[in-house]
Amino acid sequence: MGMLYYDHSGPGVLIDDRTLAHLKVVIVTKMRRGESFTLGWEHPDEHGRTTIWIHPSIPVRFTFDEPQRGELNQEWIKQMADSAIGTRGIFLSKEHIEA
Repeated sequence: MGMLYYDHSGPGVLIDDRTLAHLKVVIVTKMRRGESFTLGWEHPDEHGRTTIWIHPSIPVRFTFDEPQRGELNQEWIKQMADSAIGTRGIFLSKEHIEA
């Protein structure tokens, strides 16, 4: 399980390494382009959801448990990038988030 830290505020969000690797590609690409978008997820305890505004001026850090990089699914990256364009943004489901 990896961690996504955003804006040095609060604890990170625990996300499985494979999902986080794909999300990292999308976030870094959009930040390099100066693009902002929302990222949301359901809480694993089924008590609501969280949405954050991803902006290039706000620090972000990714940590991974697995030392090896796995192969990336380009179709999944494209789906995430396409959803970031819409008003809903990227939304991760329970199977992607653990905390």
